[in-house]
Amino acid sequence: MNAASINTSLREIDDLPSPRGLPLLGNLHQLPPATHHLTLERWAAELGTPYVFRFGTTPVTVWNDIELSHAVMRERPHRYRRYAPIENILKEFGCNGLFSVEGAAWEPQRRLVMQALSIPHIKAFYPTLAAITERLRRRWEAAARETRVVDMTDDLKRFTVDVTSALAFGEDPNTLENERVLIQEQLAMLLPMLMARVNAPFAYWHYVKFPRDRKFDQALIDVHRHIRELMARARARMREEAAAEACATPLGDTAHAPRNLLEAMLALRDAPGSGITDDEVAANVLTMLVAGEETTATSIAWALLFLGSDDALQTRVATSARRVLGGSTVCPSYGAMRELDLCEAVCTEASRLHPVAPYLSFEPLEEVRLQGVRLPAGTKMFMLNRPAMMDPNNYADPEHYDPDRWLHDHRHESASQRGAHEPRAYLQFGAGPRVCPGRHLAAVEMRLVVSMLTANFTAQLATNPADIREICTFTAVPSAMPMRLALR
Repeated sequence: MNAASINTSLREIDDLPSPRGLPLLGNLHQLPPATHHLTLERWAAELGTPYVFRFGTTPVTVWNDIELSHAVMRERPHRYRRYAPIENILKEFGCNGLFSVEGAAWEPQRRLVMQALSIPHIKAFYPTLAAITERLRRRWEAAARETRVVDMTDDLKRFTVDVTSALAFGEDPNTLENERVLIQEQLAMLLPMLMARVNAPFAYWHYVKFPRDRKFDQALIDVHRHIRELMARARARMREEAAAEACATPLGDTAHAPRNLLEAMLALRDAPGSGITDDEVAANVLTMLVAGEETTATSIAWALLFLGSDDALQTRVATSARRVLGGSTVCPSYGAMRELDLCEAVCTEASRLHPVAPYLSFEPLEEVRLQGVRLPAGTKMFMLNRPAMMDPNNYADPEHYDPDRWLHDHRHESASQRGAHEPRAYLQFGAGPRVCPGRHLAAVEMRLVVSMLTANFTAQLATNPADIREICTFTAVPSAMPMRLALR
């Protein structure tokens, strides 16, 4: 029994409260894919947690306890694993990389990715980050001059694809200046299909393919062809540079130092006895592309919901950003970027109210007893994120959008001055050994984009804010984020 257990009379899963379902279907008919996360939260409010619902005949326990979430994440990957259907389906996609891989394969992959996303590496990469942000500014300037409504979510995904590709693979696809870049369109299909298949009552695609499945299969073929071409070009560059270094220093150390994640993975893969395959390298390339695109872009997009409907807040952020940017259109240096706390805070607070990851899903690898409930190995566990972030015991006035609660000076006020503020309740990047390795890069991207936008443009929502809904496509994205931009 672990530290999260409570010594009460032991209950079984069937003893937990449950929403009324149907034979064989369980609660599937009550969980529309796009909004199922909202239904899970509503049931938690009605039934309390833990409760259990059923995917067909499979029970899924639902929890809402921050300390329990931290305890489970601390004990990964040795006592708990991610929800197994996610890994199984990502294996079929050829995308079983650092996000989903379990067991002994995780640790060496983690070391590689952490090195690529380390603060020194991102600091050295900053000029490229700034250049891609300037490219986004030019795109928005053209839209402002033409008085076009901008699909902000699409533009932000283009930005994050360009950043991730340049940082991790040494190649910039420039999706911001090329309207039709197939890789971006193809990547956009992956998470919705993952969500659909994870939630399917059985693996129907093994037996029959619908038009959507056939389109997705072709997109995967094209994406993997693109990735293998990336790998081939990286290997060719590494050979050429190693040969050039050998000619320059015939008696010295000619080992080529990897300059990005892809080169590091290929160097490790090609070392004698590595045990790593090209398929595993490709899976991590695809994982980085998808993760780098979706989560950061969505966090910034949710912040625009509040900036675009609050002129006073937008003016305040613009003044703060212009003070740091000076005469530049984009934050000029990594050091200056660190002064843009408010720009990150507006994104963090937006994702508190609209969490990009509405829940985390796990399974115990052995029988565990949590809060007086016996969970056999393999029991499905959903850990809800939003209820704790909307709890007044964790955050003062939790319904109110208040970026100041995340600012350094505010956090160091006394509890009586600022009210409740429990950062442990904010789990958008996870926790424990498998905390998101890209969290620092995400923070830098948030600061760059929000400061550039507010310093150079005024932005207004082109729709009623009440019409913008959460759509769960594995991550919880806004249904739309159309904006009108004007030059400052």
